[in-house]
Amino acid sequence: MLSFTASAGRTLYAGSNAILRRAFSSNIPAEAKVAVVLSGCGVYDGSEIHEASAVLVHLSRNQACVSMFAPDVEQMHTINHQKGEPMEPNRNVLLESARIARGKISSLSELQASAFDAVIFPGGFGAAKNLSSFAIDGPDMKVIADVERILKEFHEAKKPVGLCCIAPVLAAKVIPGCEVTVGSDKEDERWPYARTTKDIKELGATHINKDVTEAHIDVNNRIVTVPAFMCETAVHEVFDGIGEMVTGVLKLVK
Repeated sequence: MLSFTASAGRTLYAGSNAILRRAFSSNIPAEAKVAVVLSGCGVYDGSEIHEASAVLVHLSRNQACVSMFAPDVEQMHTINHQKGEPMEPNRNVLLESARIARGKISSLSELQASAFDAVIFPGGFGAAKNLSSFAIDGPDMKVIADVERILKEFHEAKKPVGLCCIAPVLAAKVIPGCEVTVGSDKEDERWPYARTTKDIKELGATHINKDVTEAHIDVNNRIVTVPAFMCETAVHEVFDGIGEMVTGVLKLVK
């Protein structure tokens, strides 16, 4: 009797969750094709792994068809994540990103906006080091050619772009006048990189203050951004915030 009750309870719980998901995702097209662009493996020299995983989980829950890409280039440098120091030998961005993709990944040069409904860039310092030179040059940054091409292709096709954490600086550079968020413009212990908001404004974009669980949707440019990881951020908050971003992206898919 107890096992039957537990089984019935689990079935009812699963059914209720399915109903809630369908209601929440009612405006989301089934099997949207989404490209995810990685920048390595590890927060200090590549993609932030929690953010990349959260993006993939939320896309999976919304029945999206996902393909992963990364540039076939050397990293700016490789960081020993235990010591926080550069280490040798250096590593390749595509090969490192393949760790997150479990090997199923293609070179960024193969990504064409015409084949997808949306594109998402998880955060991590790889966005500022390997996808661009923002970590060194600030607002004088350069974006690598394939990233610039992809952002422009999706933007011109009016297809949504999602960006997490520091990655919104890529859109600020390539799509002037867009609205993005990287969190708060007030620097404190929780927001040590608040000065980034000034760089975003210098790039000609508008910064909107948001908390880690809040995504900002620039409807006109079809860009959805979320602060994601900041100091003292709980993993579940990051997960929830990225869920808001992914949902926002998918609801913009035509």
